[in-house]
Order: sequence, then structure tokens, then C-alpha cells
Amino acid sequence: MNLRDIHTPVLLERCVELLAPALEREGAVFVDATLGMGGHSEALLERFPQARLIGLDRDQDALRIAGERLAPFGDRVTLVHTVYDGIVEAVSSTGLHHVDGILFDLGVSSLQLDVADRGFAYAQDAPLDMRMDQSAGTTAADVLATYSEGQLRRIFERYGEEKLAGRYARAIIQARGEAPIERSGRLVDILQKATPAAVSKQGHPAKRVFQALRIEVNRELSVLEDAIPAAMSLLPVGGRIVVMSYQSLEDRLVKRVFADAVASTAPKGLPVELPEHAPRFRLLVKGAELADEAEIARNPRATPVRLRAAERLREPV
Repeated sequence: MNLRDIHTPVLLERCVELLAPALEREGAVFVDATLGMGGHSEALLERFPQARLIGLDRDQDALRIAGERLAPFGDRVTLVHTVYDGIVEAVSSTGLHHVDGILFDLGVSSLQLDVADRGFAYAQDAPLDMRMDQSAGTTAADVLATYSEGQLRRIFERYGEEKLAGRYARAIIQARGEAPIERSGRLVDILQKATPAAVSKQGHPAKRVFQALRIEVNRELSVLEDAIPAAMSLLPVGGRIVVMSYQSLEDRLVKRVFADAVASTAPKGLPVELPEHAPRFRLLVKGAELADEAEIARNPRATPVRLRAAERLREPV
């Protein structure tokens, strides 16, 4: 299996460009908080031969594959099995308290999407697992079997922004009374039957429900809400963070954390901004940067990406 053939890292050159000023330092260390199959990390280790990597992933299959891919870099690579809100503890476990660069490539990895038995893809019939870490936690089938109609409606509305959330929740409750919903094919069938004909022409009815289930199973938004500020706390002056999101809920959360970090905390009416009120970070890109047509042509999975990046300006006072 040639990973370069099956896995094209999203916005690779742009990530390298944004992280370069931080990783050109002597003894630089960077964290790939969503290691996946190691494509971004491999490129960064090649471009910056003095840099060291701390790679994090909750998916043990990803860690194994990335470990094989990054083996030529020897002791420059440390891999940690953890969810990315454990970033501070993961860095501390290596004896460090600061890192120079941090990369988050959020969402579902190519590995998870392409292995049918993981249950992430609604286009393939498979067990409804959806756990990024298959060694622990609740599966999507567990959620469908145990959540009330109200709970299902809530997660479909909140995490899928699904307008038919109530309709789908009722259909699932009715269907599970007949038999457990354990495979993606059956769930898709239930959703399709519950979708009005006019709406079904606007896109696959399972897309938003599958997204919502995946986010719920993996606690993605609550984990991310803790992870981004924790990651930023690890950066020294000149340290940089790059975050790529693939859906609006993630991007809005990242945008909000970055906005707080680049804002002055000076009280209104203060004639002079004191050093302790100055912004802690500056934005490196204006708004959210999108993939261009050439990038999307090379890698269709880059289509929804939203990239944001920031650099630390001062230490906390």
C-alpha cells in the first residue's frame, strides 16, 4: 500500500508555508494534533530537518500506519495515543512545556472514510460504529438504540443543522421498535423513507444525520472547544497554529477562540493600552482561507476546507 497514492494531504504547501517561520528555529518542535496517516507531518519533517514531531491521534490504526510512514525519521518522532484535548499532557510527557508549531486537520481522516467497516460513510453498508478510537466509547448504534426521540432530535439539529431532525428522530424510534438499527444501510433506508420527495432532491438525506452521529459519538465539538485554547497556551512568542475545519460548526468555534486571542482586553475609555491588555496573538490569514480550484481538482476532499492560522505576539502577563 502506497500511502502517497491513497492519501493526499489537504492544503499541504500552504500549511508548510504558514508554519515555516516557527519551524526554522534551531531545535523546533511541532505537534500534529490530528496525525492521521502522517502526510502533513512527513512533509514538515522533510522540509525542516532540525524539527521534531509530537504526533497525536485517538485512532490506533492511524498511529500504526503513520508510525510506519515516519519510521525513517527515527527519534525525531514521538507518537501519542490521545484525543487532541490531551495536547498539554502529551507534550508534558515528552519533558517539554512549549512547542513552536501546531497543526489541526479536523474531521474524519481518509483512513476512517475509506475503511467501510468503520461505519462513517453513508454510501457503504457497514456496522454503525463511527468511533475514531475503536478501543473505547459508545458507538453510533448505541446512540440510536438508547437515545430518546428528544435527544436524537437535539443532536441532529445541533450537530447536523438538519431541518428534518424531528421527523428523522421519530422515524428512528419507530424503526428500532421493530428491530435494532445496527448497520448504515438500514439507517439510510429509514432516513430515505422519512424524507419528502421534494427535499430528497436537495442532497442525500443521510449526510447531516451521519455527521451529527459522528460528532456525538466522538464528542468532537466539546473536545475541540477545550483543545484549541490548550494548544495555544503551549506556543511561545513567534509560535504558530494552523487549523483546518471541514464543517461550519468547527469553523465557527475556531473563529471565536481566535477572535478572543487577537482582541485587546483594555477597558473602554482607557487613554493608553497597557501591555497586559495588548492582543496575545495575530491572525496570519484574513478570515477563513479556502482551497483553490487547482487544489480541489487534485484532492476533492479539500472542497469544504476552511483554514485559519495565528501567531503568538506576547506571553501572558
